[in-house]
Amino acid sequence: MAINDVAHLNGTSTGHSGPAPEEDTMPPALLHRSLRQQPYKVNSAKGLYLTLSNGRVIMDACGGAAVASIGHGNEEVLQAIQQQMSTGVSYIHSLTYTCDAAEDLAHHLIDGPQGAGRFGLERAYFVNSGSEAMDAALKLARQYWFEQGQMNRTQLVARKQSYHGTTIGAMNVSSNLPRKVPFACYQLGNVSWVSPAYTYQYSKWQEGETEEHFAERLVEELDQHLQDLGPENVIAFLAEPLVGATSGCTPAPKGYFKGIRKVCDKYSILLILDEIMSGMGRTGTQFAFEQEDIVPDMVTIGKGLGGGYSPVAGVLVHKKVIDVLRKGTSSFNHGHTYQAHPVACAGTLAVQKILRRDGLIENCAKMGQFVYPLLIKTFGQAKYVGNIRGRGLFWGIEFVQDKATRTPFPPAVRFGVRLQEAAFNLGVAIYPGSATVDGTKGDHVILSPPYNVTEDELRQIVAIMKQAYDGLEKEVDEAGSDLPK
Repeated sequence: MAINDVAHLNGTSTGHSGPAPEEDTMPPALLHRSLRQQPYKVNSAKGLYLTLSNGRVIMDACGGAAVASIGHGNEEVLQAIQQQMSTGVSYIHSLTYTCDAAEDLAHHLIDGPQGAGRFGLERAYFVNSGSEAMDAALKLARQYWFEQGQMNRTQLVARKQSYHGTTIGAMNVSSNLPRKVPFACYQLGNVSWVSPAYTYQYSKWQEGETEEHFAERLVEELDQHLQDLGPENVIAFLAEPLVGATSGCTPAPKGYFKGIRKVCDKYSILLILDEIMSGMGRTGTQFAFEQEDIVPDMVTIGKGLGGGYSPVAGVLVHKKVIDVLRKGTSSFNHGHTYQAHPVACAGTLAVQKILRRDGLIENCAKMGQFVYPLLIKTFGQAKYVGNIRGRGLFWGIEFVQDKATRTPFPPAVRFGVRLQEAAFNLGVAIYPGSATVDGTKGDHVILSPPYNVTEDELRQIVAIMKQAYDGLEKEVDEAGSDLPK
């Protein structure tokens, strides 16, 4: 696959419609994602709305990339950040120092009736991005076994059609092929993958396989895969409770994660759940794993954690992992210069307090119950809509060329990206994805607005999405046999 093909397939990196605003004629000094198109300049933002430099107002119906959990321009968060900076403690080195903002944020996430401590997750580790969080989790998982003298534990198992981050470590355990192809030389040999928990495209639905039987088959596959590797050689199994950008808000089949947890326990393998995109309330509960009735050994969090007000992510670590370190070196052999950054933690704590005080996670669940029937009513019979799935305010729509066979469009059709462009031209930002099914073919878009979105706003968003879809369906029908192959 050529690099140009990779850029073409990776619809999530295009996300741009039309030329840049006319006033942006000066050549950029900033290296943007595309060297051909400049992104739109945002002059101001408030709540659900972004105001561009050309005066256009855009409804941010995807929260950037499922990030903006409380919307934009919140004054309370601004005041919390200003208050932290007014102390003069805008940066300290975490090896030697700590601060109230970081400690209070950790307690907020761990303690209390809504905290992670009720699941045995007793420590929080804060970094700057989801990719850094996954790298930290991978290193901590290896150190867990290293401290117990099990040096042979070097293998990691993940799932195909998964995404865990863009740094080399996180990319190694990911299987978002368009994002990896140019960097195949960095792929380590100690990572292997099992089938995705993706019912719509990977179950044997033609043969009448039920969701529960599909889950059982996947669990058996993991069990056999671990036996083939030698479970005594495996560090951890990694998975997203709902797969995000790669396949579009894909939940696992019923019973899957309970079975996976049992297999991991059977072979004493760590279970790391990646909730960077699906966690921190996005699916209607504080943690996405709550809806699976299991507990991971580590969970990575980000995006909705700080709501976009500061670059922040983290790892929540179970007591069993901490106890091993405590009995051994009593340290985590890892660190970042800007780890647990005081200003980032202060802003993040303000976001989390607002979410809890205003019941926004509960509202996220409530709005999910409203928007799913709305999406089904609006798109369920649409010619090229194959599947609508998700939870809370995290919804994916998958597009197929043939609904009867679930056959995706050829990549060159760019259905998902073209829908995103059409919706953007009508004033609504949604998140597109390509290579949905197998790393080459497939299209989807993601709807992931802030948790405080209203029913009226959701009606408006879905109506505009349908208007954009109708126009695109007509274009595709008119192209007919002239569609790109």
